[in-house]
Amino acid sequence: MGTWKKPAIAVLVVLSIISAWPYSGYSITYKEEEELSREFLAVVSSRFTFIKDPIIEDYVNEIGHRILKEVPTQPFRYHFYVIKEDVYNAFATPAGHIFINSGLLEAVKSEEEIAGIIGHEIAHVVCRHISQNIDRSPKINLATLAGVAAGIFLGAAGAGDVGSALVLGSMAAGQSAMLAYSREDELQADQLGLIYLYDSGYGGEGLLNSLKTIRSKQWFGTEQVPSYLMTHPASEDRMANIDVWLEGNQIPEKKKFHPDPEAFYMMQATLTGKYGNTSGALKRFEAKLRVAPEDPVANYGYALVLARTGRRQEAIGHFLKALEKKALNPYILGELGRVYFQEGKYEKALRLLESAVAMGPSDPDAMFFLGRTYLELDQDEKATEILEKLIEKHPDFTDVHYFLGTAHGKLGNMAEAHYHLGVFYARKGKLKSAAYHLERARELTTDPKRKEVVEKLLESVNQRMAQAARQTQ
Repeated sequence: MGTWKKPAIAVLVVLSIISAWPYSGYSITYKEEEELSREFLAVVSSRFTFIKDPIIEDYVNEIGHRILKEVPTQPFRYHFYVIKEDVYNAFATPAGHIFINSGLLEAVKSEEEIAGIIGHEIAHVVCRHISQNIDRSPKINLATLAGVAAGIFLGAAGAGDVGSALVLGSMAAGQSAMLAYSREDELQADQLGLIYLYDSGYGGEGLLNSLKTIRSKQWFGTEQVPSYLMTHPASEDRMANIDVWLEGNQIPEKKKFHPDPEAFYMMQATLTGKYGNTSGALKRFEAKLRVAPEDPVANYGYALVLARTGRRQEAIGHFLKALEKKALNPYILGELGRVYFQEGKYEKALRLLESAVAMGPSDPDAMFFLGRTYLELDQDEKATEILEKLIEKHPDFTDVHYFLGTAHGKLGNMAEAHYHLGVFYARKGKLKSAAYHLERARELTTDPKRKEVVEKLLESVNQRMAQAARQTQ
């Protein structure tokens, strides 16, 4: 399975040759792959929304790093991302950036299927297929390739005319085709991926079953072919070859890894409940609860959707139902605490959120709402402490700066208050407000290092304001 959602992405994603197999004399350098991966990441970030949820991110990362333990030492670090897109797709970029669409994660039926997808993607990266293809087409440079990637992403997202225009504006169709996966690329990635899956204890059935899951999405007409299959050719041949390999490579029971199925269901419930289509999610969980009304995971997922649609009182009932059997689950505690906060029941929120953060300190949302709860209860020092910890762990969490600025202001720390408010407004694009607060922070700050940071940020804000003024003239 290799790359998928957006056709171009798939194309761009695979890397050249496995360390276990002899390197051919051509391929871009590792340094160039790193540069190319940054271009790709910028394109993906600008076109898609990443799901930043620990129960989902951590789950996918654990699978990826379990497989990576069986991979020869790599020249770069691997990163795993979940993209909020219903389309069945997954893809990898040079230098080990691997992406899975939320729609595909919702569709698979087990952790083994996710492992099969990830193992295949890792094999594409290890093989460095794309670097070979780039070298075969000397007219393609890194900048041009980035333009092609953007065009393909847009085309796959449904903006066909725009995507096609970008692709054609970047390179001829023939050159673009040279980047596509070949049947040989796919078979090679399958063969190597199966070895990694076997060695990591997953076995290869998940790879075969995930292909079947994706294949089941295909109906009649080429426009209805799942993106994954369009970017990963020869699915029928691949499934036949994988089936043959499995017959001769059954993993012994003592070597087999047995994932916790509940962790898989919690991940899927979170994904569907918080990020899936609301009407579809409601129907899905209602159907499960008709069959198993006491199921804690179904109650948890249903409560997430209810809370998202504003039915918070109903959500509270189902969260409490879930906690009857999962009283120490930090994610359920944190989500219920957030709903109580939104209902203005701050004392109840406080107890739940403190417990959630104590048991699951990696959950940024629980820390965020705990900080806000402290603020509402005028426990400003505790609010400052928890929000400072949160911004240290998650520096890109923009909204934290607003409430951290508020907390510092209530404590009389005006230099820090203006600094954090300046950062917040700068990131939100409200440049006049950002400039005002950063100017005040510069005046009040006595720490030389902080002042240097403030001055650099203020310079950037002023440049953006000047640029915006020129554009309006």
